[in-house]
Amino acid sequence: MKYRIAVIGGTGPQGKGLGYRFAKGGHTVVLGSRAAEKGEAVAAEVRDKLAGVASAGEVSGAANADAVEQCDVVLLAIPYDGHDELVASLPLAGKTVISCVNPLAFDKRGAHGQIINNGEGSAAESAQALAPEATVVGAFHNVSAVGLWEEPGDLDEDVIVVGDVVEAKEVAMALAASVTGRVGIDGGKLRLARQLEPFTAVLISINRKYKAHSGLRITGLSQPH
Repeated sequence: MKYRIAVIGGTGPQGKGLGYRFAKGGHTVVLGSRAAEKGEAVAAEVRDKLAGVASAGEVSGAANADAVEQCDVVLLAIPYDGHDELVASLPLAGKTVISCVNPLAFDKRGAHGQIINNGEGSAAESAQALAPEATVVGAFHNVSAVGLWEEPGDLDEDVIVVGDVVEAKEVAMALAASVTGRVGIDGGKLRLARQLEPFTAVLISINRKYKAHSGLRITGLSQPH
């Protein structure tokens, strides 16, 4: 099945990279930005990169709210700073919302996860609370923006998806195939975003140490994914 996906934060590295991968997989992508012109400028960059990919989906740019209104699936690829205000402003009712937002902080010792709601929350759960008529799942937290844009083939890693509604998780799991060449892995309930989001800080530390763009692979599963 092909989806129409609004990428909120589509002009940032993660949003642009995921938008490119989704479109390469044949999905229609609308890159959202605070300014429609900026969204369209980055969309043009993505279309140029997709030149020659016969099965690529359409890519366009729009203001954030307009992008959401055009699509059934919404990817939140925005900084955590200002997250709640932006999410609350979007017309998300009835949408499947995929959050890849990582609430991180940085100090002299490197990256680390922020504590959300005294450890009882996450960015994904905040989005669900702010948009109760949407269905929020967490996915694509740990995928390298550099790899998404620069790696010519599928990324050699797995996408873990968390959420409370199976059908919504299945949307994100299917979209993972545009990134890794295989469906994503059902990682459990939405509250487990509390572990997935800050784990990105561990990968940042690994990448800095080994000068790499590391990802996660899940082993030991008996069924193909």
